[in-house]
Amino acid sequence: MELYKWAGNRDQGVAILAAFPNSRLIYLMNGEESVVLFESDGSTPVQGFEGYQVLDAVGDINDGYFAVFNNIPVTEEGRELFESRFKNRAGMVEKEPGFAAIRILRPFNSDTYIILTLWKDEQSFKDWQQSQAYGHAHAKRGTEEGIDKRPNIFPRSSFVKTYTR
Repeated sequence: MELYKWAGNRDQGVAILAAFPNSRLIYLMNGEESVVLFESDGSTPVQGFEGYQVLDAVGDINDGYFAVFNNIPVTEEGRELFESRFKNRAGMVEKEPGFAAIRILRPFNSDTYIILTLWKDEQSFKDWQQSQAYGHAHAKRGTEEGIDKRPNIFPRSSFVKTYTR
């Protein structure tokens, strides 16, 4: 499965929606910035969309109204270790109240992976960040066992962007 993402200004996003009225597109906003997403099982990507291979998928992305894009640049040599970490994750986020979906996305044409989670609302996401499940999922961060302490994995800092429907 693949996921395609377009990002740009709100007017362009609305124009994309209008151009594909019968498609199952997801439109997200953050101020004047918008994102359009669609998942595919092999259909041709739309020009201007970034493509990602879905490494892991739980839930229906159409059920979420608050989207969190954790953008994580990974070096070529770090890909295997990084992907292994997510293939072997505990999956505790899926049990959290308000959780709708998660996608672990490998980029086709860049070095930036995306961990996309969708939630019922922003408060559900904030509650998860304060939960024991979040603490467990991130327990090794900053320790000698943490992937973030390994050399040559991350070429630059990760960043988070959020959007609503």
